[in-house]
Amino acid sequence: MQRSFLAQNPSVIWFIAILALFNVIVTILSEVSGVGVISTSFIKTLGKTLCLCLVAIAMDVVWGYCGILSLGHFAFFGIGGYAIGMWLMYARTELIVIESLAAQAIPSTAAEISDAIGNQIFGVVGSSEFPLIWTFADSLFLQLLMVILVPGLLALAFGWLAFRSRVTGVYLSILTQAMTLALALYLFQNDSGLRGNNGLSGLQNIPGYRDLPQSTVSIIFFIASAIALGAGYVFFAWIVSGKMGSVIKGIRDNEARVRFLGYHVERYKLFVFTVTAVVAGIAGALYYPQAGIINPGEIAPIASIYLAVWVAIGGRGRLYGAAIGAAFVSLVSSWFTGGGAPNINLGFYTIQWTDWWLVLLGFSFVAVTLFFPKGIGGLFDLLVRKQS
Repeated sequence: MQRSFLAQNPSVIWFIAILALFNVIVTILSEVSGVGVISTSFIKTLGKTLCLCLVAIAMDVVWGYCGILSLGHFAFFGIGGYAIGMWLMYARTELIVIESLAAQAIPSTAAEISDAIGNQIFGVVGSSEFPLIWTFADSLFLQLLMVILVPGLLALAFGWLAFRSRVTGVYLSILTQAMTLALALYLFQNDSGLRGNNGLSGLQNIPGYRDLPQSTVSIIFFIASAIALGAGYVFFAWIVSGKMGSVIKGIRDNEARVRFLGYHVERYKLFVFTVTAVVAGIAGALYYPQAGIINPGEIAPIASIYLAVWVAIGGRGRLYGAAIGAAFVSLVSSWFTGGGAPNINLGFYTIQWTDWWLVLLGFSFVAVTLFFPKGIGGLFDLLVRKQS
């Protein structure tokens, strides 16, 4: 007798319930409700953490379930951020330019307004003309479409070329990292059309809602991030369960045997790689308006390596493990690098955690890999077994 979806994935109910409860508590304790126990800046940190949990779950599906160690998925995350950031920056600059030109005795033409907007956005890189990639920057709908299409098409093209050539293992990881490096190096150039090293800034302001306080904006994005995370968890739980999930896990464990059984391995891998890239792009589109800025450094290969570390610490092959790992590292990182952790004076040397946090993270990754390969998520497995 075939079990239902929820019977196969009991973690879905627990995850959604905990996420909903967390969402309600944070909203009640936020400045929007008047309580103000949780500051607006920390609300943004929590919202960004939820987005990182979503991209970590996507990474877990492609690596923990399908066995593809992609060191480029954070690039798709950044592309989503750039796509929505282009509209946010254009629309905000347009409002500012129109207001400044409104005082003139002679009304400005559409061309003059466009030139003024271009000068405001690209003046920092010595230009005033809109590059071709900004063609749809004035349309929110089309830029939201780009959040999905650009990461999806890039992953589809890259995956098709890589998987049809049957590139696997460490060679595939190197290729994904090379793709990420090439993209980052291109974006660092001023003529890339995305303001080079300056990136896109002022993304925390919603165009047309200037009078809306940041406390309200932050809670809106927090709730949107929570909804996206919940929907993403259910979606990926559906993918990794049933027949499709069995095939995907079979590819991870023994690709040759799955191919011998008649399954089109490359199609399954391409599907997983592309879908997870799209979800990573959506997560990035929600993350960077809360961060307020995005630059090419966010897409550097090291970011994708961090993503793999989060999944490993949380426990790959477990969707909730990936979410736990991302949330744990993100919040602990904010504590250490934000001045929350006190420095340790050894007399001859003072340990400043802002400098030593990455070293501690590296040791944590090594320790988990050697002594607790199932990660933090494995603790829940042990608790369930003891109770049963």
